[in-house]
Amino acid sequence: MNIDNIIDDYETFIKFLIKAKKSTYANENIEKVKSSRLGSADYHYEEKISNKKYVYHDTYFGGIKFMGEEVVYIESDKPLWGMNYYGVTFDDTLGEEAMDKALRPALMKVGEDKKVIPVRGVSRLENNGYIYTFEVTGDMERFDGIEKIFKDNKLIYELHCSGGLIK
Repeated sequence: MNIDNIIDDYETFIKFLIKAKKSTYANENIEKVKSSRLGSADYHYEEKISNKKYVYHDTYFGGIKFMGEEVVYIESDKPLWGMNYYGVTFDDTLGEEAMDKALRPALMKVGEDKKVIPVRGVSRLENNGYIYTFEVTGDMERFDGIEKIFKDNKLIYELHCSGGLIK
């Protein structure tokens, strides 16, 4: 399977995905949409590009231990690309603080670091005493990644993600 056979305009898809990610969870000023499943928190972004409808949907469950899924649709009801993720915050007292000072700022930089594919944040970011790292293997067709946040050299958060083309 080749991404060019599934997604006819790869560059447009990447630009859309980056914009969608920055317009949903990563952006602390964006509100969630109505839950799509019992107990879920959901974000939705769509845009018409060159007369094609691009849709991004992110659904997750939980808080300090959470799991979720992102899906992209292009001009159909059939998902073309997706990512699953599971994350844990090891220090319950730092939950929202770590998200606001380390995770969201890193996720808002998605696409800026050419060392990693644009599925989470940058490979490394230091902010307000936190260190964010993201390592990923593979490409947009099929990948696995690990995201970590450290405070005072102690691992306080870890997320595992995987995804790629859906056919």
